[in-house]
Amino acid sequence: MKLCIINGWEEEHFKAVSEKGLHAVEFCANDKYDSAEILAKAEKIKSYSEKYDVAVASIGRWGMDRIDESGNIKPEAMQHDKNLVDLASIVGCPVFNCGVNYAESFSFDENCEFAIKYLSELIAYGKERNVKIAVYNCDWSNFIYNERAWAVILHALPDLGIKYDASHCIHRNGDYLKEMRDWAKRFYHFHVKGVLYIEGKEYDDPPAGLDQINWGAVMTLLYDNDYNGALSIEPHSGYWKGGKGQWGIDFTIRYMSQFLMPDEYLNMQTSPYMP
Repeated sequence: MKLCIINGWEEEHFKAVSEKGLHAVEFCANDKYDSAEILAKAEKIKSYSEKYDVAVASIGRWGMDRIDESGNIKPEAMQHDKNLVDLASIVGCPVFNCGVNYAESFSFDENCEFAIKYLSELIAYGKERNVKIAVYNCDWSNFIYNERAWAVILHALPDLGIKYDASHCIHRNGDYLKEMRDWAKRFYHFHVKGVLYIEGKEYDDPPAGLDQINWGAVMTLLYDNDYNGALSIEPHSGYWKGGKGQWGIDFTIRYMSQFLMPDEYLNMQTSPYMP
């Protein structure tokens, strides 16, 4: 596993990530961005990645409807996703994250069929370019965020993965440790974002390590399931801004780094227990 952080795709963003001592970045090319404009910068992005020794660990597109009201694939949405898969392939990024919205006029089972059709095409496109596809577990223009949908759609699509963020499960009053126990084998990407509830109400998403998520248990479940992808820091707080926000990022980097196993342990065969 390696730490990375969400940031942009211009040179100053790669430089900022490098100055934090990190060697990977995640792009969130959400619905407000023109994917074709980003793709046109692919060679420059690749050169920034090489210059600053900062790999692109993940690219995602949130907030975009991909299925229309009649249950059909929106061609412009598919093109945006394919543009970003092309970008991922050029810059050496291993995973593209997306979601599929729910068409309200249709049943859950019918929506699952629409999603499977959409994601099947995208998975096939990604395979040709050595890019895996994952669905994110938040509900922003997406219904494939919990076990009910995963049980159907991931079962039908064995090459589909999950981009997981424990905070989204907590916001839905779910059990994030249970979800991780049962589904971490399908994780392709993982967000590191804190969460804090007071009197049963959401207070803030503070820096990880200054929140209430049991990060030790989270890391245990990732190790137990042989997860070896990125741990992507997502600054998301309404309070931690400016210099305090920068210190919060530095704190999270130090805090999460303690959980990262050094390479020399990975191939050890000896048991730590007495015979």
